[in-house]
Amino acid sequence: MPEELLFLLPLAFIAGMIDAAVGGGGLILVPGLFTILPRELPAMLMGTNKFAAAMGTLSATWRYARRVKLDWHVLLPSAAAAFAGAYLGARAIHLLPADSVRPMVAVLLALMLAYTWFKPAFGGEDAGRPLTRRDLFIGMAIGMAIGFYDGFFGPGTGSFLIFLFVRCFHFDFVRASASAKVVNLATNFASLAFFIPAKLVLFGYAIPMAIANIAGAQVGSVLALKGGNTWIRRLFLTLALVLLAKLSWDMIR
Repeated sequence: MPEELLFLLPLAFIAGMIDAAVGGGGLILVPGLFTILPRELPAMLMGTNKFAAAMGTLSATWRYARRVKLDWHVLLPSAAAAFAGAYLGARAIHLLPADSVRPMVAVLLALMLAYTWFKPAFGGEDAGRPLTRRDLFIGMAIGMAIGFYDGFFGPGTGSFLIFLFVRCFHFDFVRASASAKVVNLATNFASLAFFIPAKLVLFGYAIPMAIANIAGAQVGSVLALKGGNTWIRRLFLTLALVLLAKLSWDMIR
């Protein structure tokens, strides 16, 4: 076994655990890959990360689907829109530098963080209302927009999805997190549709990392289901704050 895996496997496990609860596993795994495999092409490392993350997300989605009520009639079209959006976002990467996107994302994150912080009841209780045709179109718009963002830039995709599902559909945090996994899964596979044919996945690392990510995702989803809305809300706020700090640091560095 390559000695790099001794460091990558624990990172993949932790990333899968956090990603299964509130998203943001890439904040751990991507810097880890760039640090541990510094001689590899950045695109190769991103493809390797996406492969591991997609397998973990698939695993978490399966766990949530067995325990949480999911509105498939809205989520599947939303996921399809997200797949298309992620593909278009990936193709648009060369049209606009990522540095120009960071300030806007930082502002959106700050607003999302403040809104959630000052509304303690936000996401604490599920409205339990049936989703309508209007919700279907809202879900598809969310999927397309967040999918495009994930394909183009990426950080915070899961957090944005959770926030929008709570805000627009009045889900609690558990249901929103579970629903976000379905849409996020589509964006991950859209990315793989580019990375795998382009031979930008290091399968010697990606497959063991995927197994570790799956194990972490199972632990994370169980913790989320047991901890409930309060636990997910706290982790959500913590992750959003960390992501905001990272984006701010990247802008001033």
